[in-house]
Amino acid sequence: MRFIMKWRGATVICLRSRLSGWLIIACSAVGCMANSISIFDYVKQTWAGLTRSHQTLAVAAADPKIPSQNGRAVVYVGPHENLARIEKQLKAELKPADFAKIDLRQLPDDLSQPQTPGLLYLPFPYVVPGGRFNEMYGWDSFFIQMGLLRDGKVDLARDMARNHLYEIQQYGKVLNANRTYYLTRSQPPFLTEMVLAVFRRTKDLSWLRDSVPSIEAYYRYWTTEPHLTPETGLSRFIDPGDGPAPEVVASEHDARGRTDYDLVREYFRSHKVSDYDASQYYDRASDQLTPLFYKGDRSMRESGFDPSSRFGPFSADIIHYNPVCLNSLLYRMEQQTAEIMELLHRMPDAEQWRRRAAVRADRMNRLMWDPRDRLYYDYNFASRRIRRYRFLTTFYPLWVGIATSEQAAGVVSNLPVFARPGGLQTSDFRSGDQWDAPFGWAPVEWIAVQGLRRYGYQTEANDVSMKFLSLLKQQYDRLGTLEEKYDVVDRTANVGPKLRYGYNTNEAGFGWTNAVFTCLFDELPADDQRRLMIGRE
Repeated sequence: MRFIMKWRGATVICLRSRLSGWLIIACSAVGCMANSISIFDYVKQTWAGLTRSHQTLAVAAADPKIPSQNGRAVVYVGPHENLARIEKQLKAELKPADFAKIDLRQLPDDLSQPQTPGLLYLPFPYVVPGGRFNEMYGWDSFFIQMGLLRDGKVDLARDMARNHLYEIQQYGKVLNANRTYYLTRSQPPFLTEMVLAVFRRTKDLSWLRDSVPSIEAYYRYWTTEPHLTPETGLSRFIDPGDGPAPEVVASEHDARGRTDYDLVREYFRSHKVSDYDASQYYDRASDQLTPLFYKGDRSMRESGFDPSSRFGPFSADIIHYNPVCLNSLLYRMEQQTAEIMELLHRMPDAEQWRRRAAVRADRMNRLMWDPRDRLYYDYNFASRRIRRYRFLTTFYPLWVGIATSEQAAGVVSNLPVFARPGGLQTSDFRSGDQWDAPFGWAPVEWIAVQGLRRYGYQTEANDVSMKFLSLLKQQYDRLGTLEEKYDVVDRTANVGPKLRYGYNTNEAGFGWTNAVFTCLFDELPADDQRRLMIGRE
């Protein structure tokens, strides 16, 4: 449930969590009602309401997914941090009443040990997506940073990148998000994108040089076992944590109180699964999900696409796949690290990174490209075959430049599989999951459009952008907010009735949608921009 109210002269967007009451997600001094400000002003003003810092630590620590049980929110600092120094700093920056709401603790050296759920300390301000997502996320941050830079907020954009580098140093990786229950996994890697985006604005070679050790450490995270699969030399998503994801158990319930895992058990109980050996993931005799199911479930969440049926029902089989998206991003990381090395005049290192990228591109085109369907598919390294599941990540190799011109033409010939009145649906299969049909999401819309533009398909790119942006504008005019996801078939933000698994809400705010709207708009021809803003798409 969401409402907009006036408070001390400001307009405040609030979202109700079933478990934690009202949480303010965005506010502005002049208001954010759709009928009073433009969508561009809404985006600019919402950045402030979505920003978290030391001064708003009590707000940042509040967790709509797993609320504090004793009224004091736990905030952890890294195992190698100076707890006394940070405590002194926070006491100086926070009001005494706000500091009293915080229970400051230090993580042990072994980050795999279970902890009381809490926020993980970050030294710099950051922007959260909105709604139930009141923490800094991994791949969300790239798109949010893109929007911040577009709106001239260079310092905040730099702080987002600095926090990601800090996470690698203190927590071992760019985290899924800065909560304890995300310590075991990352999210799709966009680190070098963020570092270079900042450098292009600041030209700070010293900062760029200092970022290299963290970039190299994060690259090792993805390219050594268990993320590396030696059979292919490519990488996979895998979360080393065990058991149910705490945030699912705590917050993903249907109207009858069933958790998402209860619904998954019901599915396995009543359906015959041919996509994979279901006995790996569900014990029919005991009616229980297996430890391997929870491993796959956690790993699916590291992918960012949680959930879909891309790797079989609930993507449980993801641990046996080299995904197109992840390996495209690692190719991008290799190419961009080479660029960073060149900027630092480390030419032999740059050449080594380019060789890594070339090897990855060759392996992807050999294992993931399907000449019959003319699409990129995820590769099952256990069965040594692709999975013919049409998913929008087929555009990633176009965005990063792995595809040949003929392969790009093949992917573009498949646009009718995905194209709908409101943009591109993520897949063409209706599973009841939020990352399948009929839903469209800002980040993959943006990546697909960039892939089209890279290979010269400007007309197609403009058409996709107009359909998606007109849907966002139409729903903004109706709701006064931008949302997390959209039904691109029926052109609505009312997605709940078609969602059967995971959380069935649509979150307002919303970081990456805000950024993608403005950045895609900037790329449109002037005539299309005018048509969009007067509502004649």
